[in-house]
Amino acid sequence: MSKPTEKKGAVQTTGHAWDGDLQEYNNPLPRWWLWGFYATVVFAVVYWLMYPAWPVGNTFTKGFNTITFEVDGEERTTHWNTRALLVRDMQSSPSAVRQREFLEQIAAASYEEILTDADKISFVRSYAHGIFGDFCAACHQVGGAGIVGLYPNLANDDWLWGGTVERIEETLIQGRLGYMPSYRETLSADQMNDVAVYVLSIAGYEGGDADAIGRGDRIFHGAEGGCFQCHNVGGVGRTSQGAPNLTNNIWQIIDVPNAADHDARVELVKSVLRNGIQRQMPAFADRLSPIEIKVLTAYVHQLGGGQ
Repeated sequence: MSKPTEKKGAVQTTGHAWDGDLQEYNNPLPRWWLWGFYATVVFAVVYWLMYPAWPVGNTFTKGFNTITFEVDGEERTTHWNTRALLVRDMQSSPSAVRQREFLEQIAAASYEEILTDADKISFVRSYAHGIFGDFCAACHQVGGAGIVGLYPNLANDDWLWGGTVERIEETLIQGRLGYMPSYRETLSADQMNDVAVYVLSIAGYEGGDADAIGRGDRIFHGAEGGCFQCHNVGGVGRTSQGAPNLTNNIWQIIDVPNAADHDARVELVKSVLRNGIQRQMPAFADRLSPIEIKVLTAYVHQLGGGQ
């Protein structure tokens, strides 16, 4: 069989022919493509050697590349990984350096300076927002509004334990125990009804029976109830005990303002008298650093208007 002739300028063939004129063209890949492919192979091999790559049993190849960062003031070197890279960037990146500079300024400043300096309080809002989200928002919600019946509202300027920076800092450091005894065994149903009517009257609600209000007043301020010992003689509360002000119509435990009518409000107050209150806020002295507590204190203070 004669070899087919190739026309001038035609694509080169491999020299193979079938049925006389069926030929196999020789179209090699472009040289740039081949070099690019070889480069990716070399890159992959180098990457596998330098960085974590292949699973091996219960572990993986760590690679030869290392990364150094600080842990409690001491340098630590480990194999390269994204977590270590994040830690190093948080320590040495320009933004991290700038953040440390601001934290040093906050640590050296008084609360008065922090709260009156626009740059410092702006940094506090930004930095403490993350701390609040990690440690506080689960109970007090993102905006600090709390949950009625469970966790206090931090944004309404009604401070159970006091709203000064000193009291807020103390609350964060040592935590708080909110407690009110149950009067289930102490007061009769009628007596609890009278106290509830009296409490609503000093909160500004009308509709209570005058005789019941008088009886509730005597129980509130007498030995039977002894409510004045925590809530004060005028019912304005006592921050040393975390006892709320009963005269300002701000309710942390029960949703009195949204009750259907006066009878429903009385039942809500009676439920607190009957069941008492037991709730605890954990201490954060062992969870947050002193500077974090200081920043969070200033943040919570301005969140609720402060005192």
